[in-house]
Amino acid sequence: MTNHQSPITNILLRFVPPYKLQMGLNILFNLLSTILSLFSFAAIIPVLRILFGLTAVDVQWTDLHTVSGLQQTLAALRSNLYYILNDQIALHGPGYVLLMLGLFLVVMTGFKCAAAWLANYFMVPIRTGVLRDLRQQLYDKILSLPMGYFTEARRGDVISRMTNDVNEVEASIMSALDILFKDPVMIIVYLITLFVISWQLTLFVLVLMPVAIFFIGRIGRSLKKASTKGQEQNAEILSSVDETLLGLRVVKGFNAQHKLRTRFYTLINATRATFNRINRRYYLAHPLSEFLGTALIAIILWFGGLLILSDHATIDASTFIYYLVIFYSIINPSKDLSKAAYGIRRGLASLERIDAVLNTESNIIEPKQPQPMTFEQKIAFNHVHFAYNADREVLTDICLEVPKGKTIALVGQSGSGKTTMTDLVPRFYDPTAGTITVDGIDIRSISTHDLRAQMGIVCQEPVLFNDTVYNNITFGVDTSLPAPNGLTWSEAVEQAARIANAHEFIARMPEGYDTVIGDRGSRLSGGQRQRLSIARAILKNPPILILDEATSALDSESEKLVQEALEHLMAERTTLVVAHRLSTIKHADLICVLHEGRIVERGKHNELYALGGYYTKLVDMQK
Repeated sequence: MTNHQSPITNILLRFVPPYKLQMGLNILFNLLSTILSLFSFAAIIPVLRILFGLTAVDVQWTDLHTVSGLQQTLAALRSNLYYILNDQIALHGPGYVLLMLGLFLVVMTGFKCAAAWLANYFMVPIRTGVLRDLRQQLYDKILSLPMGYFTEARRGDVISRMTNDVNEVEASIMSALDILFKDPVMIIVYLITLFVISWQLTLFVLVLMPVAIFFIGRIGRSLKKASTKGQEQNAEILSSVDETLLGLRVVKGFNAQHKLRTRFYTLINATRATFNRINRRYYLAHPLSEFLGTALIAIILWFGGLLILSDHATIDASTFIYYLVIFYSIINPSKDLSKAAYGIRRGLASLERIDAVLNTESNIIEPKQPQPMTFEQKIAFNHVHFAYNADREVLTDICLEVPKGKTIALVGQSGSGKTTMTDLVPRFYDPTAGTITVDGIDIRSISTHDLRAQMGIVCQEPVLFNDTVYNNITFGVDTSLPAPNGLTWSEAVEQAARIANAHEFIARMPEGYDTVIGDRGSRLSGGQRQRLSIARAILKNPPILILDEATSALDSESEKLVQEALEHLMAERTTLVVAHRLSTIKHADLICVLHEGRIVERGKHNELYALGGYYTKLVDMQK
């Protein structure tokens, strides 16, 4: 797409190509419906002639050389039809002819309605398909974006783009596409017909049309800007609700309901004012276009009357009524087009917010020719530096080897960089300087899928889904493949749960492993949630394990059960442990003490404690 293309052209080129067949059939049936409507309207002329007692052709061309060959042909055809009509009236009477004309009108209208329905029938998969594609692209993009994106973007804003903005595209741009495929066809066919009936009258009308379009166009120019502001305010509302739900315990505990209520009311009132302006301007389109259309009809009545009453009449009264009916049929699609233009302006604001996500470049670049992932020796941090932004470096000159099968513990005060170190290993972020290697191969040369397939992660806050226990435990494995060790997947899940000390409380649940655990595992205690996440890691059976403060938020009893589960999980695995509770890592093969982004001490528990340095202070504080 090029920048000089109109928004409508860009939308068509972007969304419609996968649905060319449906689009072609939609346009075909819209054209057929329009042509059939012309035949339906044509029954008005003979009906009027019968009712007014006109039995001869009234229009006499003063000079046949002044009209086109098409008009001469149509005049001759019309004369023949009138003579046939007169003969039928003479044979059967006017009542019979009126009945036949009524039946003709019913049949043609039936065909017209059927064609219109078929046009809409083929439009439905375009509208629903485009929305499905947009949601799919947006969801895929969210899954592929690096973790750094979500440290800067608010969750509520991302959710708003996924819901409110996509819904606005559905309500505006997709509705406008329906109109864009139908109404231009109608307008073009009707205009051609009007030119054939009376080119003088039609040219007069076309001179007046730009004036009406100018007034209608001025109204919608600020809609896009206002709509962008409205969608941003909707995103703020979602963020506010999300924060309230997550922090409800704290809000109530500090009696801060009034403060949040005041902030929320201010926000929704500002949003209301914005959408008042948007919708008032939007709803002005229909009455304004109707008023201008009526003014045009009045002018046409005056000018057409002059043509009929002149000495050199080029149109008779019944044909002029037919002309007016067709012209009035143009007004509705013209009004719909003006509303569609407003809708597109509103939708473009939402589409730009969606595109801001879709066009975000990931700084985690996949290698074009990835190296195979092998892990036989060690993971190594080689002079690694990292900063979330240029203002402050989080890790400075980290050098560390993690031999296969060993447990390396990272300790230190909050903010010292422990979690950041573990996030670099699965490439949630890339170092700003230095390298991380696996068996000497830079992890940036390995595909993220292959790299992360070798890892299991247990976080401080267990990440569970509103699904069954079984599906949460099997989340990290492909159950379409055979289960390990000749077991069924159900047996493997139960085995993993037993190792994680989770089977007993699962068995007591109403539906056992088929019990739905609620949003984020809300129906479980903290220890139960953690043991489920450990069971998930055990079932995956990864050679590399990352434990990020997996027991820090638990009570003593739960900590004991989780610690036993972790010991089973860590056996014969390469483990990188982040721990606040130093009692959990006393038996680590190596303990690294971080302070302000640097490794300041390293060694075993007894060695470090004997130094009397940072580690000693950490242990003594916990005593």
